[in-house]
Amino acid sequence: MSSKNPMHKADGNEPSAGERKISLLVIEDDENISTAIKEYFARAGYVVSAAGDGVAGVQAALNESPDAIVLDLMLPKMDGLAVCRELREKAPYIPILMLTAKDDVVDKVLGLEMGADDYITKPFSLRELEARIKSVLRRAQAATRTEAAGEDAPIIRGKLKIDPAKREVTVGDRHIELTPKEFELLRLFATNPGRVFPRKYLLEKIWDYSYEGYDRTIDSHINRLRGKIEDNPENPQMVLTVWGIGYKFNDER
Repeated sequence: MSSKNPMHKADGNEPSAGERKISLLVIEDDENISTAIKEYFARAGYVVSAAGDGVAGVQAALNESPDAIVLDLMLPKMDGLAVCRELREKAPYIPILMLTAKDDVVDKVLGLEMGADDYITKPFSLRELEARIKSVLRRAQAATRTEAAGEDAPIIRGKLKIDPAKREVTVGDRHIELTPKEFELLRLFATNPGRVFPRKYLLEKIWDYSYEGYDRTIDSHINRLRGKIEDNPENPQMVLTVWGIGYKFNDER
């Protein structure tokens, strides 16, 4: 396993009065980093638990259902990418922020492809980590508020049905399990049939972050989405490729 870089010294922080405590799970095998994160976020008013390897991390996530997860890329027993993949199958709506010691685009792209909501590269400021966590939580809460505001009417396109209020997708009689990003992509497409969405727009809209040069992340999510909703993913009839630009939902359905 690669050596781990130390983090910058944490800045002090205090809990905000009257706010519901957010539960945070830290999956990190470096005790110094894990302890620093736990102490900082406990002072900030979070309820924090920790796991020291990937297998224990998956179990803790499934048992505790935390509001957010901080997940290291390099872990014993089960690496962060495998953990992320499994959690996206079993607990798809828990926001995940991935830690990596490598300043490598490949690692970041792989993390995003596996379903991480964001990433941060070591060494990092704990205030920056908190800001990132708050950002992914705000996006999740914004989706809930949108549904509560009445934008939760079922979307029906042929045999595809999307129920935003329940965050459920069916194709005919099949119930489809989607990750949060897959659901957001499909909902965006199906709400705007025929509209062409460039990859850059999708990265900024769905991830709320400018991942320059990360087009492969979008392509991987589209491929997995097609594998779940299309009768023949090799000949898609719902989510169509617009070559050289991006994707659109078939407006003839």
